[in-house]
Amino acid sequence: MRPDEKRKFGRSGVDVTAFAFGTAPLGNFLREVDEGIANDMIQCAWDAGVRFYDTSPMYGHGLAELRLGHSLRWKKRDDFVVSSKVGRRLRAAKRSEIDFSPWNNAAPNIMDFDYSFDGTMRSFEDSLQRLALERIDFLFIHDIDRFTQGDNQPEVFRQAMDGCWRALERLRSEGVVKAIGVGVNEWEVCYEALLQRDFDCFLLAGRYTLLEQEALDKFLPLCEARGAAVVIGGGFNSGILATGAVPGAKYNYSPAPEVIMERVVRIEAVCRDYGVPLPAAALQFVVAHPAIPSFCAGTRNTGQLEQNLKWFSYPIPSEFWADLKKRGLLRENAPVPI
Repeated sequence: MRPDEKRKFGRSGVDVTAFAFGTAPLGNFLREVDEGIANDMIQCAWDAGVRFYDTSPMYGHGLAELRLGHSLRWKKRDDFVVSSKVGRRLRAAKRSEIDFSPWNNAAPNIMDFDYSFDGTMRSFEDSLQRLALERIDFLFIHDIDRFTQGDNQPEVFRQAMDGCWRALERLRSEGVVKAIGVGVNEWEVCYEALLQRDFDCFLLAGRYTLLEQEALDKFLPLCEARGAAVVIGGGFNSGILATGAVPGAKYNYSPAPEVIMERVVRIEAVCRDYGVPLPAAALQFVVAHPAIPSFCAGTRNTGQLEQNLKWFSYPIPSEFWADLKKRGLLRENAPVPI
């Protein structure tokens, strides 16, 4: 597996690299990332052959888009692919008026949900301005899942399937964007969106990993049938598949429950038998599925990024995957690297 390997992004006609650079940490998520380090990470990814960059107005209230555009401004536009998101509108304000949590020292913009047609078009135009680009390749409707919206999710989903969909479908039909989709934390929401509308792609955070393969039941087969591409983020389940089952390990942003800790211990035992780093297995497993052309990872410094790139390329014998399935630690129908 190579980070710079080019893969077809579903039916979009666009090729992307198997490794994508995620910019959420560039928005100063939880803690601040130095301006120089942010730029160094983007250049490090570029030097490794990574040509797919994912961002969002949400990340640092626009800061991640500003930083990404600044770092890419001297690159040839046809040499890279950028995805961003809609569903939130930003408006400038005094810092004293803004609740930045969980972002630290973010851009001075108030952020509001807006899934209307007009709000989506304005969000897209504003993102172009922050990125200083003439186009964005892929656009995802952001955070219309239960994790984000709670009891309001059904109504928010309905609004997005109307307002956002009409705006994105127009942008796609006019050739302004190459692919449109949904970016959420739950495969069920992606599945329902694909049943209702003709989406090209999805960004799914954490719901198809070494620990979770329920998306194989309905969602991923439908994506294959429709030619829809899926980008996976959160392939470490927010921590435990990178750290292993250590005290305090995080699973989906919370302390890992005992059943998950026990399962990871068993996976780690197989990793030791074959000399395979657990994070390498976690990264490479995701992109073995034919509907998943790319894995998106966010890092806080170049050291983390370089380590992810090494794990992505680490040689893993086929016997390792067979052993995981034999021990019931991986679904029999889960595609694995060849």
